[in-house]
Amino acid sequence: YYLLFVFPGCRLLAVELTSSNTKPVVQEFQSVELSCIIKSTVTLDPRIEWKKIRDGETSYVFFDNKMQGDFATRAEILSRTSLVIKNTTRMDTATYRCEVAAPSDTKTIDEINIQLTVQVKPMTPRCTVPKAVPVGKTASLHCHENEGYPKSTYSWYRNSEPLSPDTKSNARFQNSSYTLNPTTGTLVFHAVHKGDTGRYSCIATNDAGFAKCEEQEMEVYDLNIGGIIGGVLVVLAVLVLITLGICCAYRRGYFANGKESGESYKTPAKPDGVNYIRTDDEGDFRHKSSFVI
Repeated sequence: YYLLFVFPGCRLLAVELTSSNTKPVVQEFQSVELSCIIKSTVTLDPRIEWKKIRDGETSYVFFDNKMQGDFATRAEILSRTSLVIKNTTRMDTATYRCEVAAPSDTKTIDEINIQLTVQVKPMTPRCTVPKAVPVGKTASLHCHENEGYPKSTYSWYRNSEPLSPDTKSNARFQNSSYTLNPTTGTLVFHAVHKGDTGRYSCIATNDAGFAKCEEQEMEVYDLNIGGIIGGVLVVLAVLVLITLGICCAYRRGYFANGKESGESYKTPAKPDGVNYIRTDDEGDFRHKSSFVI
């Protein structure tokens, strides 16, 4: 793996790296090789290091001839310089730097960056479908999932048939007034009609695969205007009858003041024409009558 370039009268003393693939893509839980090849060097035992750069933070993958961190159990060096990662996860998506130090070369250090992308299949999306919507009203259906990488795009189905993102280009959907956003997964009916009734489902898709939510029924029903008006009239009639009943009860004295009747029970009314004030004559008469035998 070490190439010595000899030209008449001079030697090229420079370590140089190359790679067969600087942007590998792999699906989660599969293995991937990060290619790092020494193209030229005169150093017999160069030092090889691998680093991982993710979200602005740098950590060692291979250092001092040993795997570091969680890579110790699922990574190895292939052909002395390339890095093989087994059972990749979404957290392995990062930039990996292969660094080679060759002290015997004039250019003693070279490095190459490998951008690894780990694709993740979408999880079952969460779908929200209204159960019943009156004719002419707006209805919003939502579909979303957060696990897939790259980000998922969304498609909606009614009765297992795909809904066209462009209603004008498809004669079957020209009577429907809806907007479908494949990026957000939102399906909005601006004015539903009876033909929009059906079983709705959504599929989330990315480069790693797809996932589907269960079908949910949406019913579009007619508003019974006559029934609504009749119900309002019935309520008004009941309120009128209650009001009339209360007025009649007041007139017949069913709501008389209970406090006044209670006071008349405790203190009986005085008979008309009776005066309870004692006069002087009355006192003298009682005194004199006490001597009559």
